Amino acid sequence: MDTTTYFFDLLKTILPALIVAGAIYLLFRQHLEKEQQRRLIELRLDSSKTTLPLRLQAYERMTLLLERISPNNILVRLSSAGQNAADYHRLLQQEIRAEFEHNFAQQLYITPEAWAQVKQAKEDVLTMINRAFHGLQNPTQLRGTELAKRILEGLMTDAADPTAQALAMVKREAAGLF
Repeated sequence: MDTTTYFFDLLKTILPALIVAGAIYLLFRQHLEKEQQRRLIELRLDSSKTTLPLRLQAYERMTLLLERISPNNILVRLSSAGQNAADYHRLLQQEIRAEFEHNFAQQLYITPEAWAQVKQAKEDVLTMINRAFHGLQNPTQLRGTELAKRILEGLMTDAADPTAQALAMVKREAAGLF
């Protein structure tokens, strides 16, 4: 009997100690989890202070790229005076590709969906220019103004600017950063 009493006395002492130790362990674990979450939030905040300006700049550059390669703007910016249609066609293609390559690294800061739209817009503009060029009879003998006229006619018949959809997506995503 003496051992049973001793065992119950020991249990009376150890059981509350185990309950208190378990409660302390749970509280400490919750505290560490909250502290880790707080640090993660601080890290993200510091990171966003650095990356937000870069992302905004990327969206600005994508907007500028899309505006510069839109058929209306590129035809005005690159004069066709004194060039035959073949030379003007080559110049338009080179300019669009150069603009795109100049902004290629910006894909790091925009969403993959937006980047895909920008690439598709570039391809659509090139396709429009190529279609207009291949629709000409004797492009080496015609003036560049004839090609520009065909491109603008194609733009009017398609009733949609090939860069408009990508531009709208880029603007939506840039607005979503705030």
